[in-house]
Amino acid sequence: MEDIVKEDVCHTEGATSCRKSHHPERVKKDLTTRLNRIEGQIRGIKGMIEKDVYCDDVITQLSATQSALNSVAKILLEGHLKGCVVDRLSEGDDAVLDELVVTIQKLMKK
Repeated sequence: MEDIVKEDVCHTEGATSCRKSHHPERVKKDLTTRLNRIEGQIRGIKGMIEKDVYCDDVITQLSATQSALNSVAKILLEGHLKGCVVDRLSEGDDAVLDELVVTIQKLMKK
């Protein structure tokens, strides 16, 4: 995973909270490429189901796709932590910690 620095994401430009991310083009391109690949994997899995491919092979592809989705989530979480969360904490907004706990709980359900 590429190291993301605070300046790379979630610029608020005077806003009191970070409700919109502003990823640099290189991060957007990386995420888009990853998501396009995942989209292709999903279409491939659908085709496998339609062709009655052996269940274990389908499950293997599902696992690979979930791993790819988790990688996207990790990149987004890192950017969120280094951008939005740091900014909101520096502004005295401790509510971001409760939001972060909920977000991490959502990710851990997988």
